[in-house]
Amino acid sequence: MTRILLAGVASIALAVPAFAQTTIAQADDPWFTAAQDTIAAHLANQPNTRRAKNVILFTGDGNGVGTNYAIRLFEGQMQGGTGDDFVQPHEAFPNSALVKTYTTNGQTPDSAPTASAMNSGVKSKNTMINVSDAVAVNDCANMKGHELTTFAEIVSDMGKSVGVISTARLTHATPAAVYAKTVNRNWEDNTAVPEDCTNQEDIAAQLIAAMKTGTIDFAMGGGRRHFIGEDVTDAEGKPGKRTDGRNLVAEAQELGAQYAQTEEEFLALSTAGSNAPILGLFEPSHMLYEFDRTGEPSLAQMTEAAINTLSSNDEGFYLSIEAGRIDHANHDGNLHRVLMDGVAFNEAIRKAIEMTDGEDTLIIVTADHEHAIAFNGYCGRGSSITGLCMDINDNGMMHTGEPLLGDDGKPYTVAGYLNGAGSVLIEQADGTYSGARPDVTDAEAVDPDYLQQALIPMSSETHSGEDVALFAQGPWAHLFNGVIEQNVIFHVMNHAVTAE
Repeated sequence: MTRILLAGVASIALAVPAFAQTTIAQADDPWFTAAQDTIAAHLANQPNTRRAKNVILFTGDGNGVGTNYAIRLFEGQMQGGTGDDFVQPHEAFPNSALVKTYTTNGQTPDSAPTASAMNSGVKSKNTMINVSDAVAVNDCANMKGHELTTFAEIVSDMGKSVGVISTARLTHATPAAVYAKTVNRNWEDNTAVPEDCTNQEDIAAQLIAAMKTGTIDFAMGGGRRHFIGEDVTDAEGKPGKRTDGRNLVAEAQELGAQYAQTEEEFLALSTAGSNAPILGLFEPSHMLYEFDRTGEPSLAQMTEAAINTLSSNDEGFYLSIEAGRIDHANHDGNLHRVLMDGVAFNEAIRKAIEMTDGEDTLIIVTADHEHAIAFNGYCGRGSSITGLCMDINDNGMMHTGEPLLGDDGKPYTVAGYLNGAGSVLIEQADGTYSGARPDVTDAEAVDPDYLQQALIPMSSETHSGEDVALFAQGPWAHLFNGVIEQNVIFHVMNHAVTAE
């Protein structure tokens, strides 16, 4: 009894506030006051429990926590700062979470099941899109009955419009997950589908079928070759790949769809108030990297066109936007192009924020997976994210300008890859590997064509299985918090559009 009484007295004593106000010496420090402002903003933030009219899902393909960090520094440094304190548009959103990206058969995912999880609400196997993991990869014979209902189908049945944008091919895994169901993500046109898979339409054909049923209203990206026959040439004089006699572009136009394959045709599209489907195919394969882009619209321009078009529906819309080439440049081991496409991704996010109302539009910014990117230390502030790691300045903020050296006496870049085409190991004539790190200068490292140094030799750098970040604002965005499974993203979107 005595122990209980004493414990109670102690609790009461601790709950009594101090009468004397402690003087905080650092109260006027800019870091201190900025943190106080952050707390005030968080306290003022209130959950939005309205039903979402619109949902926009931004996927930076391969834009995991590390890649996102590199883009932050790059854009901040482009604007003349050190980069670390730069705030990307989505990083200002009030809600965030970490997302687990593994699949039912892969510790490390590919983009098919990750996008499928976000669009169907369940995890599945690598290589498959919107098909239950009860089916084996390539098993088209047993696919029937195991197709998953997509978020696009759900909101289309509610009367909403649906759009899909990608800087990759529209038939690539992430955009395909909005409208397609397949046991192999690589079956982008009829030439890739096995002859005995008579009940499995190729992905390009499924997009046009979705336009015919009214599930897809707006689609823009690359991948033109998968929509036209080998006897048809496109605006660049290049033939298509189809061998089934179908011209899917012509089929879309027969539906009344507007079609664009050049920047000039894109600018001539009638978007605001248009009820006709819109199809834009700007490259035979993937759209160009942002660094190399010419003659085709940017991701932000396509985003603006999509929102202008889909907003004409009073019931609202679902829009999936993918920055697909962040992933491809990571695979190439070419960080400069990764970051240029990352900045273009940020511009598209800013455009969506500007054009929509946070009260009725749920905006989600995330990634499907990360890459084998890594960051070296200990770099002084202002070290170029694509350049060498410079020494910390003990007498000031900016780095000293002197590169840090490894134990081999050579400088190293801020960022590198665990594997990829930039491997320091070279294959010898007898099939063995040997080598040493080259001596690189800062000027060489910041060159847009430079491949970051990598360890394991591979022609294409790989994904990694670590968590990715998610940022959200708008109705029910507060449901995103903590560490979640990737398929939960679907369930938040679905709840947001159906909430009472």
